[in-house]
Formats: sequence, C-alpha cells, structure tokens
Amino acid sequence: MSVQKEETEDLDAGQIHDILRNDRRRLAIRCLREVGGSMSVRDLSEEVATRETGEAPAPRDKRRSVYVSLHQTHLPKLDDLRIVDYDTDTKEVSLRDRAAEITTYMEVVPRYGITWAEYYLVLGVLGFGTVLAASIGTPLLGALGAPAVAAVYLLLLSGSAAYHVFSQDRSLFEGLRAQSSGPPTADD
Repeated sequence: MSVQKEETEDLDAGQIHDILRNDRRRLAIRCLREVGGSMSVRDLSEEVATRETGEAPAPRDKRRSVYVSLHQTHLPKLDDLRIVDYDTDTKEVSLRDRAAEITTYMEVVPRYGITWAEYYLVLGVLGFGTVLAASIGTPLLGALGAPAVAAVYLLLLSGSAAYHVFSQDRSLFEGLRAQSSGPPTADD
C-alpha cells in the first residue's frame, strides 16, 4: 500500500489537466465517486470497460485491457498524486479527500454534456424570458401570472442547486470544517 503522504500542497492546474485529459482516468474517478469511494480494481475495470464499450458485460479482451492499464499506469499515477489510495497487494482502490480538488473540473451534467455553469445560465435566461412573457400578458403565461411563473423557476433553480450540492463529494460545510480545523498533524 502506498505510504500516506502529506496533503498540504494543492494540485496545480497542469497536474489537474494531466489527470483529466485521459478518458479512462476520468471514468475511474467517476465510477469510484458513484459507488462511495472504494472498490476492487477488478470491479472498477469491469465498470470502466462497460462504460467505454456500452456493452454489459464488456468483451473479455476489453476488460483485460482496462484492468492492465488501470493497474500499471492510471492508478499508480493517481496514487502518486494522492487522488486515490491504491493497494497493489489487495488490488483495492479508494478515493482520498484530495479527489475533491478535481471535482469542479469534472462537473458536467452527464446526460447532456453541459457544465453546471451552462445549465444555470440557460435556466436563468429561460426563467427571465418566461417571467417577462408572463408579465406582458402573453396567452397561457399571462393567465398564470408572473409571480407564479417566477415561483416555478425558483423551485427549479433550488432543486437543481440542491441536487448539485448533494451529488458532489464534498459540500461547502465539509470544506469550511476542514479549513477551520487547520492543517493535518502527524496524528491525523
């Protein structure tokens, strides 16, 4: 198992982009996040291969190829950067707290392939336009009234933001708690 290294330095932009430039590394991190942070390399490679091929189960040669590349290249790299803990003896991998540093770079609404920022921008523009249309009395929207239309968009915005916050590895409150507790000590 890798030796626990100090995590006092943040990843620089080059390291983050290097991690995320590889599809397989992104998929591995995403899979680990979705299952709660830990799994065997075998299970991880099967899940990554399934997502890459769109076949369940993925062909055996594809699963083997993914396993070998994760074991020999991607997981050791992520372990060196302290994104995951990779135990080469037990073949278990788990996300570390530091993985949250790259979470913002992975924030994409997967089904549509847009960033959360783009999603909120579109929602805001649509909301503004619809409330404006309701306030000038367009058919249907005018009958509902601007306050009712605005309330619907505020509910949609609040629901989206709640989903966004709770779907992330680390919430605002966890980040604040970590900052207030200070740097890790030798006992941590």
